[in-house]
Amino acid sequence: MKKLFLIFCLLSTIQSDAQQVKNVLFLIGDGMGVSQIYAGLTANHGHLNLEKCQFIGFHRNQASNQYVTDSAAGATAFATGFQTYNSAIGVDSTKKPQVTLLELAEKKGLSTGLVTTCDITDATPSSFIAHQEKRSMHEEIAADFLKTDVDVFIGGGRKYFNQRKDGRNLVEELKTKNYEVVDNLQALKESKSLKLVGLLAEENPVKISEGRGEQLLESAQKAVSILEKNKNGFFAMIEGSQIDWGGHANDKDYVTNEMIDFDKVIGWAFSYADKHPETLVVITADHETGGMALLGGDFKTGKVEAKFITGGHTGQMIPVFSYGAHAKDFAGIYHNYDIFKKIKKALNL
Repeated sequence: MKKLFLIFCLLSTIQSDAQQVKNVLFLIGDGMGVSQIYAGLTANHGHLNLEKCQFIGFHRNQASNQYVTDSAAGATAFATGFQTYNSAIGVDSTKKPQVTLLELAEKKGLSTGLVTTCDITDATPSSFIAHQEKRSMHEEIAADFLKTDVDVFIGGGRKYFNQRKDGRNLVEELKTKNYEVVDNLQALKESKSLKLVGLLAEENPVKISEGRGEQLLESAQKAVSILEKNKNGFFAMIEGSQIDWGGHANDKDYVTNEMIDFDKVIGWAFSYADKHPETLVVITADHETGGMALLGGDFKTGKVEAKFITGGHTGQMIPVFSYGAHAKDFAGIYHNYDIFKKIKKALNL
């Protein structure tokens, strides 16, 4: 039996190496360190879909100006391959705009999408599509969305598109570019459009514990149902944003609820890769939040005992999980900006 298992693992690795990457699902659990993962696993009675991953690595994530990164510098490193300063959106440490994975994918003819459980102009999603000096420049970031050919983006932040200080109504401008713009999950799911914008909250969607439901999973599934129609393939970034917010709040239940919600998307992504062998799934975080320490727990009851050392971020190395075509390329220890290089190489961008 042991020999058969080893042969299966070897064959899986060979197949993974040989398979050309056509699609990338890049999943980011904002603020998700090892403790957040294991807390979610404990709260979920000893199991997460994440356990099915094939390869694991770690990334070092320091910003160019500080040891502890923020989401903007972290996501910009993923998106552009440049180490940059905290608060930077799609620009390097000299504030020069740098091309992103999403933009490179568009240039090659791939479909592209962004899905998040926060404001779509927040640091992580915007780093893949915008180029601004500060993450606080929400209206400028929103305007950058219209400078691209992104096929789908779903999240909150509607007010930055239609309640702007400059008087522009970006919702109407998006419609002139043939996007369907919807403001609720049901309309999103029912849409038949191939260019779709879901602005599902004025600012940020609510917590999973406050009734967000399956918004992240259903938004991801809807986005990919559109993107996969492109025979050239696609690049999609999907973020579980509020794991980070639970860390900032030093709220273990907030962390575990959001972690389990994010893990549902991970399970779906793995199933998608199984059905579409040319798909690479990469799962990581920009940084850890809260300095979360697990002091006890019970897999049977789902009880988690935890303490936090900070209301901010920490400088811990962050795990990188990979599954599917060329998953092994993400094993090892490397810098966060190397993830850009690895995905770029996998997609031959």
